[in-house]
Amino acid sequence: MRVAVIGGGPGGLYAAALLKRLDPAREVTVWERNAPDDTFGFGVVLSDETLGGIEHADPVVYQALQKDFVRWDDIDIVHRGARHTSGGHGFAALGRRRLLEILHERCRSLGVELRFCTEAPYPAWLSETYDLVVAADGVHSATREAYAHAFRPRVATHRCRYIWLAAGFAFDAFRFEIAETEHGVMQLHGYPYAADASTVIVEMREEVWRAAGFEELDEQESIERCAKIFADALGGRPLRSNKSAWTTFRTVVNERWSYGNVVLLGDAAHTAHFSIGSGTKLAVEDALALAACMEEQDSPEQALTAYEEERKPVVASTQRAARASLEWFENLGLYLDQPPRQFAFNLLTRSRRVTHDNLRLRDPRFTEAVEREFGCPPGTPPMFTPFRLRGLTLRNRVVVSPMDMYSATDGVPGDFHLVHLGARALGGAGLVMTEMVCVSPEGRITPGCAGLYTGRQAEAWRRITGFVHRQAPGTAIGVQLGHSGRKGSTRLMWEGMDEPLEDGNWPLVAASPLPYKPGSQTPRQLSRAQLTDIREQFTAAAWRAARAGFDLLELHCAHGYLLSGFLSPLTNHRTDAYGGSLEKRLRFPLEVFDAVRAVWPEERPMTVRISATDWAEGGTTAEDAVEIARAFAAHGAEAIDVSTGQVVAEERPEFGRSYQTPFADRIRHEVGIPVIAVGAISSWDDVNSLILAGRTDLCALARPHLYDPHWTLHAAAEQGYAGPGAVWPAPYGAGSRRPQTGRTDAPKPRLTLGG
Repeated sequence: MRVAVIGGGPGGLYAAALLKRLDPAREVTVWERNAPDDTFGFGVVLSDETLGGIEHADPVVYQALQKDFVRWDDIDIVHRGARHTSGGHGFAALGRRRLLEILHERCRSLGVELRFCTEAPYPAWLSETYDLVVAADGVHSATREAYAHAFRPRVATHRCRYIWLAAGFAFDAFRFEIAETEHGVMQLHGYPYAADASTVIVEMREEVWRAAGFEELDEQESIERCAKIFADALGGRPLRSNKSAWTTFRTVVNERWSYGNVVLLGDAAHTAHFSIGSGTKLAVEDALALAACMEEQDSPEQALTAYEEERKPVVASTQRAARASLEWFENLGLYLDQPPRQFAFNLLTRSRRVTHDNLRLRDPRFTEAVEREFGCPPGTPPMFTPFRLRGLTLRNRVVVSPMDMYSATDGVPGDFHLVHLGARALGGAGLVMTEMVCVSPEGRITPGCAGLYTGRQAEAWRRITGFVHRQAPGTAIGVQLGHSGRKGSTRLMWEGMDEPLEDGNWPLVAASPLPYKPGSQTPRQLSRAQLTDIREQFTAAAWRAARAGFDLLELHCAHGYLLSGFLSPLTNHRTDAYGGSLEKRLRFPLEVFDAVRAVWPEERPMTVRISATDWAEGGTTAEDAVEIARAFAAHGAEAIDVSTGQVVAEERPEFGRSYQTPFADRIRHEVGIPVIAVGAISSWDDVNSLILAGRTDLCALARPHLYDPHWTLHAAAEQGYAGPGAVWPAPYGAGSRRPQTGRTDAPKPRLTLGG
């Protein structure tokens, strides 16, 4: 087999070495347009996981790396004169030039042909001439561009400028330092990579970079300015460059990684922001996986398919974490006024890969100090601290999120709702929310939706709230009021979600006469008189909700239902006083809010659920969401329940763990109002992390409570907590300890005898 490798960076070199080592008969050639000792950047960080893979695959390279690695455990965070150190993290780094030397030596010893100062031939020629072409030609990959129709790349640029520099001494930890200048906030990322050298990355928002005049400075002037700004971190010592230039990070995603016998590797296939680690780490792991798949599969075609199937999910997870970290630093200014230790904890957990629980294992002293500063009583996890909304004090931070059950008859909740909501109230959550309760028959999503437009419905709800208050004292129950708008008159979810009824349809109304999707019913545009009628339906439902005994009322202005339809420019095309600018689109939802607040008891809180983005071009943006939240806060909302999407059928959500939390985080810090975070928050560790970092005040979970109605109580038991934030109902007390199981281990052999 003949193998061509385009690009002599660490990923390309290591792939070449592994492919040759696994089959010495292979002819492997590497093209690198730069000289052997040319390199950009300074230090490279590799994780223990990556090093373990290298050790198993090629002990020779591993042993060579071991001799040059610098290792350390601590992370220092310096902000407003305070330095906080967290230990137990475990890093290993070495110089990029030394890494390349090791890989050059290994390739030569194995018989790989290295062609330096040589441009690779055109990819089409290589593809015809060689059996396998490995494109490791970096973020600006010419190979990727040559076959863009096949790889279908997406390249996104971001809001910060950064420059890669070095210092002539070794930091004693991974150091993050924040500088608040007259032009804006700047940050330094620094780490050692040799006994006498450190990588230093200086980063700031584009507008700060311009305001500080860096656009006008040459390379040396930029270096001197950075050294002056971060003189304390550097001890007054200078910085040096290596063809360093200010640049903007580019996130590269490819729909496919292989085309014929051409395969992408490293930055050519994907990039992940430097703030969570090294692109070199990902490239080396790519090389390991590609070589293993070539060894395990019967043909190159099968090997490339297996490589892509193995690596894409891993890289996608890393890129999600990197995106979260990147955006945290882009929005660093939001967090500057946090208490010092909470700020440090927030920074450490920014990517959601480091969490409260594993940070507590790595450095219990630091984590306990953050908890004390937050106000956690001794032995109390953050999720079990109380939270007050107007006259209502929740005993913990867990909310059972509204979940449509589609199980009512004529809008009346029955035994199913009593058991469903009652079980979750007994399960320990601080607040249990109903599904969206509709304010009129025409405002239902499906025939199975619950309502509050008749006295009979109100009495049925009173039965449920009474059970919760009697049998689960300390648990609050809230009602979510809404109107389906253009998304009504559809089948039950399990019979065809968002599909129109086969018969028995009722007419729909909306902000504008736009069907939800092809085949959906076209709604009528609401007249001014009809708007008044609907507002009165909301107030009547709120009055019934108060008499039914609900502790909290949430106005549903999300997910494309009626009030949400007024807020989004994609669903509101009106030209009257209720359409056009965001201020006008807010008018009717605010009118409804004010009318409901007027009849809702003064001491009971009201919240509002919004879709913070439509996940569609031209729709509601994160910036719009801040202004929407600000408007509801000004009208008296106690908290904003921050969801996203479901407004238009053509949305393209960016799913992932806790993926909606950044929108809540931004609203909390920019508007200064409590928020409820929702969206793929699935573990108690996530809840503790988000609460303690100050990204949210409450966490709403849906699917985990379907899986386990006693999710909150089990979270308390698993953390060894038995305080007032999680009280087991007396009949369930014996369940507060995990049941015993049979032994699954076996006695270990004590003696081995040779033959």
